[in-house]
Amino acid sequence: MAKGGKNGATIVIKRIEEGEHGHHGGAWKVAYADFVTAMMAFFLLMWLLNATTEEQRRGLADYFAPTNVMGQNQTGAGQPFGGRTPNESAQVTQNAGAIRLQRGPLPVLEDVEVEEDVPTVARPVPKREGPEGDDDEADPRRVRQARADLPPGDADPREQARQAQLAAEAQEAEARALSDAALRAEHERRERAEFERAAEEIRAAVAMDPALAELAKQMLVEQVPEGLRIQLVDAEGQPMFALGGSAPNDRARLLLARVAQVINRLPQQIAVAGHTDATPFRGGGERSNWDLSAERANTTRRLLAEAGLVEGRIRSVTGNAERDLLVPETPNAAANRRVSITLLRDPPPTTPPNPPARTTAP
Repeated sequence: MAKGGKNGATIVIKRIEEGEHGHHGGAWKVAYADFVTAMMAFFLLMWLLNATTEEQRRGLADYFAPTNVMGQNQTGAGQPFGGRTPNESAQVTQNAGAIRLQRGPLPVLEDVEVEEDVPTVARPVPKREGPEGDDDEADPRRVRQARADLPPGDADPREQARQAQLAAEAQEAEARALSDAALRAEHERRERAEFERAAEEIRAAVAMDPALAELAKQMLVEQVPEGLRIQLVDAEGQPMFALGGSAPNDRARLLLARVAQVINRLPQQIAVAGHTDATPFRGGGERSNWDLSAERANTTRRLLAEAGLVEGRIRSVTGNAERDLLVPETPNAAANRRVSITLLRDPPPTTPPNPPARTTAP
């Protein structure tokens, strides 16, 4: 109470102290919820038992107590049924719902034809003894004779198969030989025609050039077994090379250039050879016609290369001296002094060999 107040009012101060409430307990609620849940499950179980058939109940029982066919003891041991179904007195593995193992009837096999290898029975060959009592059964000639004496129906099947295979191989080889011969003939025909065209082109190129028209008679172009041979020969008073030397004159150089223009368009390989007459070499020293002919052949090779011929096409460069005379009856004739350029024939094609026939082991 305040003293000296104007109105004399009384002021009251009230303090409330809050404390913790006492625990009222809720365990009964949990117990009640469990009881209600159990009752619902029980009534649901009763309804299911009443609403399902015998087969359905047996299936449910087998689901919760699986059948162990290989086991010796009962399965599903536990409450409430202890491994028994609700409607059977026997155990789950012994009632009608369990899986049974029993021997069934044998399967019926359909009739299937099976090819069996029939063993070949060879007709015995009569044994013959020689003068000293030796057995001649192992003699191949006697075995072949004995097989030849067999009737056609009793021939050895292995021998028949071998003879048939040999006949087939002979026919195949004959056909392959005919095919190879046809290929070679066609190849030779085309090569001859190609060489003939090249020879005509060389003759025409020389004849059309006024500077070389006079040398046409000193150039020989012909087909030989080795291929197409082009020879540049000397004439009396008109040599291609300096006498006793390997340097060609201007006309020989120009002629070789015309020849190179034609043979550059052909694929064949080339052989170059030098020749001399039978006159002994007069250069003195150790030089001979062999050296002179080889030097002239090598000079010809070099001039062809300068005219555009690929070096890889040169197969050989040889000097033959006087061993291969163009005019054998006149060994010292000027025509024997020459160089030859030969376009070598290509090897004929052949058919690829067939793979060997696969034979069946006896």
